[in-house]
Amino acid sequence: MSLEEFRVLLDRHARTDWSTAVDGVLISKVDRPDPPAPAMSGTVLAVIAQGAKRLALGERVYEYGAGQYLVASVDLPVTGQFTQAGPERPALGFGLALEPSAVAELLLRAGPGDLPRTGGGVPSGIAVSDAPAALLDAVVRLLRLLDEPRDRAVLAPLVKREILWRLITGEQGATVRELGLADSGLSHVSRAVRWIREHYAESFRVEDVARMSGMSVSAFYRNFQAVTAMSPIQFQKQIRLQEARLLLATRPGDVTGVGRRVGYDNASQFSREYRRQFGAPPSRDAARLHDLTRPPAGVLP
Repeated sequence: MSLEEFRVLLDRHARTDWSTAVDGVLISKVDRPDPPAPAMSGTVLAVIAQGAKRLALGERVYEYGAGQYLVASVDLPVTGQFTQAGPERPALGFGLALEPSAVAELLLRAGPGDLPRTGGGVPSGIAVSDAPAALLDAVVRLLRLLDEPRDRAVLAPLVKREILWRLITGEQGATVRELGLADSGLSHVSRAVRWIREHYAESFRVEDVARMSGMSVSAFYRNFQAVTAMSPIQFQKQIRLQEARLLLATRPGDVTGVGRRVGYDNASQFSREYRRQFGAPPSRDAARLHDLTRPPAGVLP
């Protein structure tokens, strides 16, 4: 299908906070390229109608543009940047939150042979593909409901289920299906990810987190790296530095205190790692942190 109606609907319903009248649906409209900005990905589908985006996860870089989609099945620390956006031709994108319970329900309803066979190993937590016509058609029909308030409450959940089914049975279905499997390798890694996020300021032994996640140490390392593109310690550092940047937005004069709060006992190590991550030492970067009041440049296009 043509992307024109997709663009028109997104442009008409875009709000400054990216929210819409349909729960779990977001619309982004960005009229200028941004510098790379850190964010958490969330578990989400993002489809671009116009413009382009670059997303970095550890050492992996994902680029996606008009007519392509990205899925994130784990809430991961990413760095996002709009690479094609301008006042005359803004970047326009659609986002849909992915709920594990909704994925699990559809997997239970699927008949024998309905789902593609999956390969071995745990898929990456983020994947990009060209959006097939059936997926774009369902997304456009969901957006049309923003103009039809009488039908929205009844039809929106049905169309969202269709979109999810298109993802589950599509090219990146393995990544999405893992989200709904309670005992999948991805679910074990997600458990570790949540624990590290909640205890990011604390030191931990990888062996203990592996045990808590229900995996051997070797399997934990292998699966964690496959999903997040980082080791557990690198992941913790990413979370610490992102939290530090958010804190500096409100406490720009307390660099040492912010470093301690996120788990750094050594101020020089904090400054060095912060500069490596964000391109400037924390004291200088604090002056630029007004940009964090804008919607985060995470997965959404």
